Amino acid sequence: MDYDPLRRGFAEFVGAFTLIFVGAGAPLTFTKLFAPAFLQGGGDQISGLGLVAVALANGLAIGVMVSAVGHISGGHFNPAITLGFFLTRRLAPLLALVYWLAQFAGAVCAALLLRWFYAEQVRNIAHLGAPGLGSGVDKWQGLVIEIVLTFFLVWVVFATAADPGGSFKAIAGLAIGLTITIDVLMGGPLTGAAMNPARAFGPQLVQNYWKNGWIWYAGPAAGGAIAALAYEWLYLRPPRPFPVGPSETGVIEPRPGDAALD
Repeated sequence: MDYDPLRRGFAEFVGAFTLIFVGAGAPLTFTKLFAPAFLQGGGDQISGLGLVAVALANGLAIGVMVSAVGHISGGHFNPAITLGFFLTRRLAPLLALVYWLAQFAGAVCAALLLRWFYAEQVRNIAHLGAPGLGSGVDKWQGLVIEIVLTFFLVWVVFATAADPGGSFKAIAGLAIGLTITIDVLMGGPLTGAAMNPARAFGPQLVQNYWKNGWIWYAGPAAGGAIAALAYEWLYLRPPRPFPVGPSETGVIEPRPGDAALD
């Protein structure tokens, strides 16, 4: 992996830009195409089609970018994932700061382009793709949903990308992209299933739409931290070596190399 902060940061910028451009752009395009149909009835069927389309757009965008630049920056594109790597000391503080700046900058740039591309009516209906709470979902339910969905995402990232026994080179992009897809399929109608503060921040800032905005910062941060720390302590912390001693004392002799794990 390349450890140059500039090159790694730019890879994070491109990945975050792609996610917001496609992930927030998909509901805007859907709104532009099908908004008249909602006024004439038949909205439920169209909404179901839109949910699948948006879920696939988000999942494919991340899957492609993780596969493309994961070897450069790790393919975070998400401040919550970067927070998890920072808390587990897998990312230096300076690099974490570079990643966060790049991710939020990529999100804002993508949102600015979306604002230019779509008419005001479409932007206002879809809030420029900013996440929001669904009907009947209160703010605390929304917070817990975002915590759980982000937990799934960061857990899969650590299991496939951070774990030396994982499958980063083989399927990490696919696994992470599919996790986002299933999260959006479940949580999209409830909270927008952002799972990513940058995904929320870009559209929120450009559209100036901040309703219940704290949910998409606190939820992903908590879910990401819990998943990262849990996976780190359960599966990635090296086991302590067996004590050395003769078999008659009841102490198991270590295998060659075990003493080097401490």
